[in-house]
Formats: sequence, structure tokens, C-alpha cells
Amino acid sequence: MSRSTLPRRWRRLPAATAAGIALILLAGPATAVTAAPPTEESGAAPAVLERSADEQADVVEVVVDGTARLDELVATGVDLDHDVTHTEQGIVVHAVVTPTEVAALKRMGFRIGAVVHDSADSADRVAERAATIAAHQAENRAFTATLERSTTTSDVKIIRADYYTSGTNQVLSVEAKWAEGQTSTSTLTVARDSGPGTEIGSGGTQTISRFVDAGVYLYHRGASAVTARPQRIQITSPSGDVAVAEVKEWLPIPADDPEGPGYQKDFVTSYLTPTDLYDRIKRLAAEYPQLAEVVELPYKTNGYRRKAQVVLGTANGNRVAVDSLAWGHEGGNDISVELANPGAPGQPLSVAVTGKAIRVGLATDAAGAVTSTAAQVAAALTAEAGTLVKAYTYRGDAGAGVVAPVASTPLTDNLKAPAGVSRDPHPVYAIRIGKYRDGSRTGVLAYAQEHAREWVPPLVTIETAERLLRNHATDENTKQLLRTLDIWIVPSINPDGGHYSFYDYASQRRNMTNHCAPGGATDALARNSWGVDNNRNYSEYSLFDGYSGASASCTSDTYAGPSELSEPENKNVDWLAQRGNIKFSMNLHSSGNYFMWSPGAYATPGRISAPRPSLAQEAYFWGASSRILTAIKRHRNMAVTPARTGPISDVLYSAAGNSGDLLWYKYGIYAWNFEVGTSFQPTWDEAHQETMEFSNGLVELMRVARDFDKDKKRPTSTLSVEPSTTEGMVSVRFDVSEPAAVFYTLDGGRPTFASTLYASAGIREGAETLTIPVGTKIHWFSVDTAGNIERNYQPDDTNKTFNRGFAVLPTG
Repeated sequence: MSRSTLPRRWRRLPAATAAGIALILLAGPATAVTAAPPTEESGAAPAVLERSADEQADVVEVVVDGTARLDELVATGVDLDHDVTHTEQGIVVHAVVTPTEVAALKRMGFRIGAVVHDSADSADRVAERAATIAAHQAENRAFTATLERSTTTSDVKIIRADYYTSGTNQVLSVEAKWAEGQTSTSTLTVARDSGPGTEIGSGGTQTISRFVDAGVYLYHRGASAVTARPQRIQITSPSGDVAVAEVKEWLPIPADDPEGPGYQKDFVTSYLTPTDLYDRIKRLAAEYPQLAEVVELPYKTNGYRRKAQVVLGTANGNRVAVDSLAWGHEGGNDISVELANPGAPGQPLSVAVTGKAIRVGLATDAAGAVTSTAAQVAAALTAEAGTLVKAYTYRGDAGAGVVAPVASTPLTDNLKAPAGVSRDPHPVYAIRIGKYRDGSRTGVLAYAQEHAREWVPPLVTIETAERLLRNHATDENTKQLLRTLDIWIVPSINPDGGHYSFYDYASQRRNMTNHCAPGGATDALARNSWGVDNNRNYSEYSLFDGYSGASASCTSDTYAGPSELSEPENKNVDWLAQRGNIKFSMNLHSSGNYFMWSPGAYATPGRISAPRPSLAQEAYFWGASSRILTAIKRHRNMAVTPARTGPISDVLYSAAGNSGDLLWYKYGIYAWNFEVGTSFQPTWDEAHQETMEFSNGLVELMRVARDFDKDKKRPTSTLSVEPSTTEGMVSVRFDVSEPAAVFYTLDGGRPTFASTLYASAGIREGAETLTIPVGTKIHWFSVDTAGNIERNYQPDDTNKTFNRGFAVLPTG
């Protein structure tokens, strides 16, 4: 089956004709070409909404009257959560805003509703994470202390030993705790008997590996196939201590559950920072070298780092902003600046540098009053201390105000993460999972934390990676997935922003790169307003193509960046998509409980959408989605509603330059988007439940990909003819046995891929109805999403095994 691409002009021109172009199955529309940027230059104009670095953000309701007003809200560049609800009072949208931004929205006439999530909630989540880690550490200390007080207690404790059958396989699953597990990476060896009355060791041995979460050892865990049901097991620790336990029968599991008996899951116990996430996948890959490897993606981020800064003064006209030339952690944080009154009349402006201490002697008049303006002080600092700092007036102000003396004040990068968080350009890591990782198998990509503050989606990726690797040896379904798929999982696309969200500003959405131009919001008081929205910086249907839902302002939370794919985080996703074998992807976000796919952008006015998938493609999106959502619901009977399932631009709002559109339109990858849960940082109990249920869904996507790979069945189709209200005409529809495209002719010609593609009647309306003259000769064929063509018809050959029919009503 041939692939086709859309002409480049369809990406650039938001015309109704462009929206009507049909995509052939698995086609990869136009390769991106960066267009001219919007006329507003980054940093050249202030953002519509501004915030202070001293403000924290809350999630609040904003109520708008209709979709046009919603588009106006999006156009302000306001930071919107992924929650849009249609009510009798209007459309209720969740916005992440500070008090200053709330006041600005009110001035624009937007109605502000209730506070949904406040900054104190985020602080509680961080404290909750710290308390969980501390509790695990205390448990380990207590376990060690018990051993130190006892002369008879073993340093290894068996927590559970479960026997179960999985098909014809017999499996033994063991968990145990070892006193040295925090510091030693050693595995533990489990010896077993072969039934009642037999010796330990007669049933063989197996190893179990340590499980570490957020840097804290929890226990050793593992499962292995056995040849007989053991009655007892014994573990001898590396120090020689011995523990023995009875083996218990595992509970039966429903026959229709795709997770077989003893299926291992529940591998996360607290929120994880990007450092934790990467450490976790590195340990997994080291434990399963035959099934996994960690891949460092080619583009490093800018890094969790800032220049050291300070703003001296209280009013715009007398403020002096000072930035270090060195990064804060590389010496910038050691610099200090003092603005000193010399205490004598008639003194000139002077600058003295002693080591990294800078002293500005302010000029005075004949009466001893200070006369130095902000502009003069800034110029003098840059001229005399230019090897250490640069200084400038506040956000383009002329700086004509006289400065006030200021005591010696240190510059700081204001970063609060512990030293264990790297300040250097950060590698982004993926774990690649599969028995055959050579590009020969169908590829699946899962990636999370494009938006820094979304702490649950990365946990879903970790839980899924753990399930895939730890169940491979004992679960046949998992074994099939790893034999037939090439799986790439990136737990954090945006590690810099992720670290900043955990340690500095919980509401951080973007990366940490400051693209604001000199004279703009580049000073320390704007430090929570910098960064590029990584999910607006891709190359398809972007802001630079004239599509809505992204901003050209460098301080907007939907800032699209200076150009398409300007950011290393985005280049990494584009690099992954170029693997060639990747056919399916899942972009994990929060929140809103949505499940979405392309198109993700439209142009305003008129909401002219990026081209919709063909009827067959949309049917496949819907069909696969029903499977995935069913798997999610299986965990605790929580459903993603139909109103929140569908193309992004249908159920949410325009998101110009998003990654789903990159994958679908540029590379032909079936790309879905999870919006996990109902908040960015829920309580741990809720975050844990969301992790379990959406990991169910992500594993089900793997099964969808496996079934796609195995699909060799050809579709079938029939013609349905019904009366029309127009005299001499009939209504015609095609019915297919599975999601499939139908190509047809009405002139007696041989149908090919260039023939008319049977289309959708509209958003959520199913297939179109053709109204054609009675007696019209119809030739057609269908092709499914795996490329199987009905009746083995070859559209580019000369055979004639296509379907034939006439537009006549059935008799009788």
C-alpha cells in the first residue's frame, strides 16, 4: 500500500479546502518546513498576562460564553489546564494563574469561578513525598535495629511466597527483605523443595532482585517458572543468615482478565523526580540486559541552571538589574553588589571590585545627596565589573530615577534543588524494551512530562516498564509483547522543568530556557515566567503556520519558542519518530481525564481544523480507544467519558504545534494522548490509583500494536441502498467488517487509491451518505488499517477483483 503526503501549502494555509483533504491510511502528511515567525518577536512585546516571581499559582475556574470566547481566552496566552466542561452557565475552563493574572483576566471581562487547586496543595504533595520516603527509611532502620538487638533473627525476612499456574506454566513468586538491601545491589537466591517431604533445593533455585523506589530500598522481588509445586522455600543471604517460609496458593483470577494469575504490578510508592525516573530505568535495564537498554537521546537540554541575578530598587525608574556572566553554580552565586552612599559631597560615581564583591560608590552633589540614576549605575557596573556581571535598567525603562543605597546583596540563581540534581545540560533518557531491538519489529513510543508540573504521567511510564520486564518470564501475553514489539518509553521529556516544578515553582509548565530579548522580562523578578511550552514547539500546524493555541510572547505559558523545533526536548521526540518502525504512540499528560488524538489544532476565526483523519483512520482511533479505555476502567471502574474522548480540537481547544500532530501528520504514527486524572499533583492515594489504571491502558496500547502487527485478515464490505427524498435518486452507504477505508468510482472506472475516499459525515457523525442517481454503476474496494486489501485486490495492477454494484433499491 502506497503512502502519500499532503502538499506543504495545506499546512500553511488554514483554508476550508485544506480541512477537506483526506489522508490515505497510514499516510505521512507533509514534511515540516519552518515558516516565517509571527510579526511579534519574542520579548518585543509584553505578555498579555504577567506574574511576579514571588507569586504562587492556583488552578481556578474561568467561565466563558461559547467557543468564540474560549478561543479569545486561549489567545491571551493564559496557562490552561486540560479541563473544558460545557454547562448551562457557560463553558468552564481551568486556568493556572497567580493573583495578578486573575486580576488581569477580570479586567478583560472573564468570569472567575472557584479555586480548584491551590499552591498549598502542591506544597502538601512535596511534604507527603518526603514523609513517604522518610517512613520507608525509618522502616529499614527499624528492621536493622531489630537484627542488632537479636542473636537469633536472620538478616533476611521472607515477606511472601506465592505459587500459581498460568496456562500450562507453574510459577513461584517471592518477596523478601534483606538488611543490606539499601547499600548492596546483590540478588538473593531462593532455594525450594519439590513438594511435601522433599529436601530444600530439590526443586531448584531462582534469584530475586532488589526493588528501589525514590532512592529507598523496599524489598527483593521476583518470579520464576517451576516444575513442581513447592511446599517450602529457603533464602540464604550473602552474610550466611537463613530464612525459611511456607509457600501459599495464589488466589484465582477471572478468565477474561488479560493479566494472568500472579501478574506482577504496583511498582510505585511515591512521586518521582526526573533524576529518580532516569535512575529507575537505568536499574531496570541493568537487571534485564537481554530485554532492555537505556538510550541517551541525541539532544541535551539547556540544564537545570540559571545565571545568578538580583534586582536593586523598588520602582521601575530606579531599578537596576544585575546578572552574572557565569552560571550560578559555577561562581555566579558568589557575587555580591553594594550600592553605597560615600557619605561626602561632590563624589563621582565609582565601581570597585574585590574578588567577587562589587561596591558601587554613588555620586553625590554639593549637598551630599545621591545623584546617580539607574541608567548611570547600570552602565558603570557593566563597564567596570563586566568580567563578572552585566547590568541593565528594568525592562527597557530609561532608568532616569535616582537609585537608593543598598547594602551588600548576593546574586543568586534562586534554585533550590539539592546538590544531587545536576546543573549541567541534561541528557534525556529512554528505555527501549523488546527481545528484538533492531528496528525489525513494530515500534511503540510512550513519553511523558512535556509539561513539567504533571507528576503522575511519568509514574505511568515507570509502572508500565516494570510490568513489561518483570512479567516477561512468567506471563505469556507479556512475552508475546516483547517478542513482537520494539517499545520506547521516555519517562521525562522535560527534566529541567520537572526539577524546577518539584523544587522551585510547582506550577511550572515549560522548560527553563529563557528566550526573552534584552530589554524584556529577563530579570530575576520574571524567573517563573520563562521557558518554552514543549507541546507547542513542534513543526506541524503550529503557531508559525497560522494555527491557534500558542503564543509568540516569551513569558506566556503557551510560548511556542522562537521557531519550530527550536528546543532540544522537541528535537528528541522528532528523532524518536524518525525510527521508521514506530507505528503507535502515547503522549501522557494530566489532567482532565481525556483520551484524544489528531487533529489537535485549528485556525481562527472559523475554527478551521487541520485535516481530519479518513473515516477508516478515525474508526481505528475509536476502535483501539475503546479497548484502551476498557482496560483503564478495569482497575476501579472509573471511566473516561465519551464527551472527553475524540480528536483534541473537538473535545478541548486548539493546541498549535503539539506533538500528537507532529507524529500523525509528519510520520503517519497513530498518536494518542492521555490526560491522566483530574489534577496535576493529586494526593498520593489518588495518584497511585491513577497510575495503576492508566498503566492498564498503556499496556493495552501495546496489545493493540501487537494485534495490528499480527493482522493478516482481509476486510469485507457491502453496499447499502435506501430510498432518497429526491426523485430519481437513492441514498448509498458502504458497510465494512472492521475499520477500513473504502475507495470507489461512480463512472464504471477501475477503483484505485486515487479514487474517491468514502468519508465521514462530520464530527462524531459516522460515515457519509451518498445521494446518487438510480442505476449508477459503483465499483469499490476496502483496505484496513494494517494494509490488508479486500479480496486480495491490487489497485496498481490489472486484476479486477474489486467489488461491483448498482445504485438500485433491493426488490421484495
